[in-house]
Amino acid sequence: MALLVDGEEEMRLCVRIALHAEGALVRESPTMRKASIDVGTMRPDLVILNLMSPDGGSDFIRELRQWCGIPVIVLSANVAEAHKVQVLDAGADDCLTTPFGIPELLARVRATLRRRHAPAGHHESFRFGEIEVDLSSRIVRRCGEAIHLTRVEYRLLELLVANAPRVLGHRSILKEVWGPSRVEHSHYVRIYMERLRRKLEANPARPRHLLTETAVGYRLTA
Repeated sequence: MALLVDGEEEMRLCVRIALHAEGALVRESPTMRKASIDVGTMRPDLVILNLMSPDGGSDFIRELRQWCGIPVIVLSANVAEAHKVQVLDAGADDCLTTPFGIPELLARVRATLRRRHAPAGHHESFRFGEIEVDLSSRIVRRCGEAIHLTRVEYRLLELLVANAPRVLGHRSILKEVWGPSRVEHSHYVRIYMERLRRKLEANPARPRHLLTETAVGYRLTA
């Protein structure tokens, strides 16, 4: 899913049609303020941000990077090299000058998503017990059989895998998976950890891998 952040309705329509033609699900935020909330609640795979002023948006990107690694493609009418450097240094993954061709935009979206989903280093999968997490295809298997996880369940598991066997605190998990507006909702983590255990642990009541660290958080051990 792509989140399109743009105050210009005509531009949103153009980009939305192009992404729909590629089979992408698109959600729209007309302002950066709303986008900050939508990123946390929707957890998109990509943010496309159309900057309406020469230096606008850098603060939005910096704030996003404090808690989230979702890739950001910036669309901007500012052709100055210094401006592109500014938004890239703020944390954007790519910057495309308007006007642009739709084929180029789609190519950059594909390239950005390939980098996003590429496994780190040579670790293409992670195993624990009877479970294999295929990081390149985002598929989870038990004894070779695929297991369905919701978007949030997979994001939580992916976070635990990336940090295994380190303990992650409740607030850290909430911030990464649900966004900074949900850091006080600790019951979210408990509910979704119970769901993961029912799907992935041989005995959910006595987990061996998805472990609770009392009053601290959770960790994954292989």
